[in-house]
This record gives sequence, C-alpha cells and structure tokens, in this order.
Amino acid sequence: MAILKRFQLPPIPAILLAILSVQGGAAIAKYLFPFIGPAGTASVRSGFSAIILLLLFRPRLSGLTRDQWKAVIPYGLSLGAMNLVFYYALERIPLGLAVTLEFVGPLLLAVSGSRRILDLLWVLLAGAGIALIAPWKGSTAIDPLGMFLALLAGGFWALYIVMGGRASRMLPGGEGVATGMIFATLITLPFGFLTGGLTQLTGSMLVPAISLAILSSALPFTLELTALRHLSARTFSILMSLEPAVATLCGMLFLREHLSLVQWLAVALVVIASGGATLSAKRARPAES
Repeated sequence: MAILKRFQLPPIPAILLAILSVQGGAAIAKYLFPFIGPAGTASVRSGFSAIILLLLFRPRLSGLTRDQWKAVIPYGLSLGAMNLVFYYALERIPLGLAVTLEFVGPLLLAVSGSRRILDLLWVLLAGAGIALIAPWKGSTAIDPLGMFLALLAGGFWALYIVMGGRASRMLPGGEGVATGMIFATLITLPFGFLTGGLTQLTGSMLVPAISLAILSSALPFTLELTALRHLSARTFSILMSLEPAVATLCGMLFLREHLSLVQWLAVALVVIASGGATLSAKRARPAES
C-alpha cells in the first residue's frame, strides 16, 4: 500500500489524471492491435494488471469464503468481457466514439427503473447521440459492427458495475480488484491464444504492454482510490462523465483520429446525458430510501 502514499494530488486533479491515464492506455492498446490484435492486447493488459495489483494488494486467496468467491468471480469475468469486446470495437471505430457508445450502458443502468420524465430526457439525449453516430446512409466511415461491439461493451460495463458493487461489499476494494483481475485474465487469455495474438508477442512489445497495464488499471485505480477518500460519489460520477470527451481528445492527440462536427455533437449529447442522469439519480436517492 505504500504506492498509495506517493499520489497526494488534490482529489479533482487526481480523477482527471486517472481519466487521462485510462484513455492514454487505450491509445497504447490501439498501437498494439496491428502486432498482437485486440484479443492479445486485452490478454496482456489483464495479465500484467493482475500481476501488478496482486503484488500491490496481496489478497489472501486461500482465506476467501464461498460467498466471496461467488461475488468476485462474476465481477472479474464481466471486467474481462468488457475489456475484450471494447478492444474489438476500438479496432473498428475511433476511440472517442467507442467510449461514447460504451457510456450508454452505465447511463441506462443509472436510470433503470425510474419513471421520471427527467430521466427519460437523458435517455433521449443519449439516443440522439447514438443516432448522430450511426451510419444511416451506409457510406460513412463508421463501422456498424464496431458500433454494436461498443454498445455491447457498455452492456458488460453495466454488468461490471452491478457485480463490482457486490464484490466491494464482500472484499476490501484493493483485494477485490486484484482478485477479480485474475478471472478477467482467464476469460481473455483463451482468445489471445486462439487468435494467435499472444504468439506474436515479442520482447520489444513488453514495454508498451506493461505501460498499458499501468495506465489502464494500476495507476487510475490508485488515483481513484485516493480521491474517493475526499470526494462524494456524486462528484466522482459527474467527473467520470467527462470520459467520452477526454477519449475524443486523446484520439486526436495520440491516434490522429478527427471527428466531424456532427460526431462531436454526439459526444456532447452523451456527456450531458451521463452527467444529467448522475445528478438526477443522486438527488432522487434520499427521497427514495
């Protein structure tokens, strides 16, 4: 846990740096695709992340109860599936659009079960964003399968949030994530080998692969864990809603992916919808409890 003491940034800059770290990691992932493919990239990310987090938090695996295993295994599997499907989407569409579409999953989860008109507005805004991205004419550069995979990754993200909530109640945060990452690796490794991606891994790729694991998992998790000690869940969720916009900027800076004005509008609509759903959900919760 000593590494946690090294990151003493104020909470809001820490969250923003965590978001930038995750999207920077996604840019590295896309760099690795031509060499080891999406499945191979997902495998090395999960594998190296698991090693780093196990060394950092040292969970006592032999002491876990049956109920703890029942909570942490689905959490890890949903995490692995989310990363794997997202990387396949990222292979086909720009980073900013992939993250924007993926955000629809958590957004729908946030408003699920609500009958308020305001929450319907957020869903309609997100739907409008998706409609602006969709290749209706069939001649745009946006790959329909890539869109579908990004939305599917969003579904796994929503499942990951639900499973993560259960796992966090059964295990301390660091131990739960480290243990879950083992099962995330187990679900991605077979795809990495079956597609031949891992067999193409060379020594020269170890540095970007380890950097991917650090930027996408170890560093942002550490920063978020530190910041959450000082931030409310509401503020944290609102800041996380900026992620599609940050992903779009990272795609421009690191991958030279430029979006049209209409696609930028789509990103903005989903960011507004995500932030609005977070605000309305947090305000409604005290009255509902």
